[in-house]
Amino acid sequence: MLEKLKERWNVKNGWDVAVILIVFACTGFSVMFLKRALMEVWGLNDDTSPWIRWAINLLVILPLYQVILLAWGWIWGKYDFFLAFEKRMFSRMAGWFKRK
Repeated sequence: MLEKLKERWNVKNGWDVAVILIVFACTGFSVMFLKRALMEVWGLNDDTSPWIRWAINLLVILPLYQVILLAWGWIWGKYDFFLAFEKRMFSRMAGWFKRK
């Protein structure tokens, strides 16, 4: 599995894979705690309409995740990797909206 990740992410050693996985984990935890805090500040809870929560996730949490991912990537010395990762992700997402 480690070799498959190294090949997929085009990294040279297992340490790079470990750092990338740590960055994803740190980003996930950070966003989870920030989301809870933001929902509490805005007065939203489980009784709030799922459509409102979905919209907030899409419009606020998703962009926040991207910024935090780059921040953790910078802290761990993998900023260039995560910037390229996000560019690939957004180009794929843009492709969903293009008709051939």
